[in-house]
Amino acid sequence: MSEETYKVAIIGLSFGAEFIPIYQKHPNAEMGAICQRTESELNKVGDAFGIPEADRYTDYDELLKRDDIDIIHINTPPFLHADQTVAALEAGKHAACTIPMALSVEDCKRIVDAQAASGKKYMMMETVVYSREYLFVKEMYDKGEMGKLQFFRSSHVQDMGGWPEYWEGLPPFYNGTHAISPTLALGRDQAEYVICAGSGTIEEHMHKNYNSPFCTESTHIKFKDSDLWAEVTRSLFNVSRQYRESFDVYAEKKSFEWSLIEDDGHIVHMGEKPERVEVPDYAHLLPEEIQSFTTKGVYSSEEGEEHLSFAQGGGHGGSHPHLVHEFLSAIMEDREPYPNARQGANITCSGILSHDSALKGGEKVYLPDWTIIEDQQPIVKALEGGPVSKFE
Repeated sequence: MSEETYKVAIIGLSFGAEFIPIYQKHPNAEMGAICQRTESELNKVGDAFGIPEADRYTDYDELLKRDDIDIIHINTPPFLHADQTVAALEAGKHAACTIPMALSVEDCKRIVDAQAASGKKYMMMETVVYSREYLFVKEMYDKGEMGKLQFFRSSHVQDMGGWPEYWEGLPPFYNGTHAISPTLALGRDQAEYVICAGSGTIEEHMHKNYNSPFCTESTHIKFKDSDLWAEVTRSLFNVSRQYRESFDVYAEKKSFEWSLIEDDGHIVHMGEKPERVEVPDYAHLLPEEIQSFTTKGVYSSEEGEEHLSFAQGGGHGGSHPHLVHEFLSAIMEDREPYPNARQGANITCSGILSHDSALKGGEKVYLPDWTIIEDQQPIVKALEGGPVSKFE
């Protein structure tokens, strides 16, 4: 491990506080600053994690003036992601941002352009593709145990009642990356076009917020230069079901199916023989200093509170330290993180354009050319040497 260190600023501390102690303990990171609009919350988190008062900001623009900050990690509400990411990149900072990348195709393009112009690294911090379930399937696939990939099915069913008001009425696939990302990531594929149907209706008072009536959206994603498709379903409101953030992978030799209910056990199929499996933890892929964070949360632990996304998502599959380590490693090794700006845009726009398809009655909608990396082999080769793909 390199002795080089990078100074990190985290903006948005509701969910973002989960990452503070991970950066504090990572051997190649130093917590440089935190930023939150509400001063009382800023100080509560700053006091809890020992952040000096001089490193606490309520003004993001003032924080960006700090020449000693190398990395901005954004965990704010979705409608702020694009402007804040672009501002970080234009300020000469590496930028990592929680999902979704943005809420429009145009804003995704702004981020792709800003990243290219800046020469800095960008990573969409998608939890699912660093979860222990995904890493378990990736290990089988990388070892050749699964054989040819044949089909993907994934879903993300969630009741977001009680979340902040800006979530109410959000089209399901505007926040669909948890379900879309694992289908594309396993073979490092890219979406070429989508065909989506909207089904059911949410409560009428929510329709006006985003001009969307759909309760559920189900899309088919055609992979570029491939015979593969994925079927992906997403809902946010008015569906009676236990939270489920899942993906199934059907392949020639082995297939993986997510459990139908929590703690019921995932299943690996070998031919017609199913076997319930206990997915192991992958902390051993990480520096020793942050291995413990794959099995515990950190936010408001003394009060016993957890951010809703972390609680509902079952701890995000232990992904948080893997996300931090991947981004830091990509910067140190001067390689692309996964997903980088174009890959993040391809995943995010697959959802945004799926909603457009649903509004058009299921028309085929193509992904923009700028979300496609024509030759991914250099990126794939680098990733094969990355910290989360060494199953030794």
